[in-house]
Amino acid sequence: MSNNEFRRPVSIDYAPRGSMCEWCGKPAERQLTAIGGSYHNEGGLFCGPCGDEFTRAVTNAVATARSKETTTQPH
Repeated sequence: MSNNEFRRPVSIDYAPRGSMCEWCGKPAERQLTAIGGSYHNEGGLFCGPCGDEFTRAVTNAVATARSKETTTQPH
């Protein structure tokens, strides 16, 4: 995974006013972008609950990738 200054797998910005959530169609609260991992540079505009779910999915993917890297490296 790429390292960023906050060591977080997702970049969080405010959604432009009037934007709609890409998953459920409710008003969007945040614009999220994955940093590193299999979801790198994927993202979009999300309401609170869908943004939380997106963040969980990215975090889980990053954790899975890290555990695979750890178990496949020779000691």
